[in-house]
Amino acid sequence: MATRPTHLPPMLRMLRTTAARTLPLLAALAFPAALLAAKAAPTAPLQEEEATQKEIYPPLPEASPPPTELEAANAKDERTMARYDETITGTEVTFAMTPIPGGTFLMGSPEGEEDRKGWEGPQVEVRLSPFWMGVTEVRWDEYKQFMDRLDKQARAKGAIGVAPQDTWADAVSRPTPPYVPMDFEMGVDGYPAISMTQFAAKQYTKWLSMKTGRFYRLPTEAEWEYACRAGTTSAFSFGEESVDDHGIWFDNSDGQYQKVGSLKPNAWGLHDMHGNVAEWCLDGFTADGYAELAARSADGPVVDPVQWPKALYPRVARGGHWDDDPDKLRSASRRGSSEAWKVQDPQFPKSIWYHTDAQWLGFRVVRPLNPPPYAEWSRYHDADLEEIRVIQDRQRKGER
Repeated sequence: MATRPTHLPPMLRMLRTTAARTLPLLAALAFPAALLAAKAAPTAPLQEEEATQKEIYPPLPEASPPPTELEAANAKDERTMARYDETITGTEVTFAMTPIPGGTFLMGSPEGEEDRKGWEGPQVEVRLSPFWMGVTEVRWDEYKQFMDRLDKQARAKGAIGVAPQDTWADAVSRPTPPYVPMDFEMGVDGYPAISMTQFAAKQYTKWLSMKTGRFYRLPTEAEWEYACRAGTTSAFSFGEESVDDHGIWFDNSDGQYQKVGSLKPNAWGLHDMHGNVAEWCLDGFTADGYAELAARSADGPVVDPVQWPKALYPRVARGGHWDDDPDKLRSASRRGSSEAWKVQDPQFPKSIWYHTDAQWLGFRVVRPLNPPPYAEWSRYHDADLEEIRVIQDRQRKGER
């Protein structure tokens, strides 16, 4: 296993990795005129986004959306699950999903693991049902179709036709326009989407579900770690191989995220589970780790657990990122969100869509073999706090 190399002094490291991407937001905060100008003359995609903010979203149909035709995405049972490429309806954008077999594993890190934190335990035996998982993190290629309404713009211009699923997808709330490009000049095509809130990530999975007619969501924390480990029990899924072969981290990141899938995958074909960008899970972050789950496991493995959030902060992100050291890239490492992730957000109240200061935060999607009934999809997709719902409802009426 690779040892941690000697790094730049902390102050130089901070300057190298943050200055270029904080200046645009700091300038917006320091100079109101510049901020107003940015809002008056946004980039081309955002100009149409701003115009559509006055529209009122239609209601979501009560029945489920019809699935698009994709034979490879169908499976009767775990044995017939196969890797497939999903195409976002009405676009040419595709992404790959790979099957993750059901099974049992020990969630969390053992007490003797180097760099272990108390909230990574106690270890809990967990049994998970089979699911598909995104081979890579969600890219800007996919996310901008949702965030910037590129699909609706193309339809309005006659570049694409109307699809049956549009009725459902057009009813899903979309992000408000950001004040600065949210890639922070690190790259778009092929790069992971970043800086969204957990709510925004969940709304994307809702939109994707409506676009395709197949139920997509964020992974639970248990699913994420199980998929990351890919049958291993060591600190990293790559065992004694070099971290540089599998993870984008401080020493090999060149001070920013890198294109998804550029390094070796784990044994289950998943790229960037260690590093590049940290990834949202459905769960709330619990400082006492898995104590509650451990109590439930007295009679056997806990089946498909999820610790639903009870507050806005903290919520779980996994996997480490491009500005981390290897200890944060371990399979069991976990971090909780905080208000500090949106300090530079100039809005009041703070945006429900963006974490301006988490320029290393993204997500990937999963799709369970046995999805819940359509009536229960909203639990995995929609706002779970009244304070978020109030702002969302106001924006759905065309208000900021």
